[in-house]
Amino acid sequence: MTVTETVKDTEALTLTFVTDFAAPVEQVWQVWADPRKLERWWGPPTWPATFTRHEFVVSGAARYHMTGPDGTKAHGWWTITTIEAPFRLEFDDGFGDDQGEPIKDDQPVHIVVTLDGAGGKTRMTVVNHFADAAQLERLVTMGMQEGMRLALGQIDQVLSNS
Repeated sequence: MTVTETVKDTEALTLTFVTDFAAPVEQVWQVWADPRKLERWWGPPTWPATFTRHEFVVSGAARYHMTGPDGTKAHGWWTITTIEAPFRLEFDDGFGDDQGEPIKDDQPVHIVVTLDGAGGKTRMTVVNHFADAAQLERLVTMGMQEGMRLALGQIDQVLSNS
């Protein structure tokens, strides 16, 4: 398992995941930049993701859905706000309607991904920033914390097949 630390900070309104990989930064960056690699890990194993749009540029949009074991589809979207390849990515992530478009009045989570490399290894830190404590608790109750741990745990397999 690649996840080495998970920290829920109710004062800072963040949920942070730290993962370590035996791969260089440029290779780990590709699990975000390449939508086919992203599909292989974004979402827990029983809820695989399909990206129907992936504009990996600042202000770019992504649209995706995760498909549950019973065929249920949960749609989501991203708007990319910062790209500093291959070390930093920031985006807003929210729930989508049946076409993956943002749901009116839904508050997105702002996600900051940083990659730090040394000696051919990479530490990836993913910090989820919530609008308020109610949103943080609602998403944790929905399973976000465990879901992200399971999703991130799939990246080693993606990297081994790069």
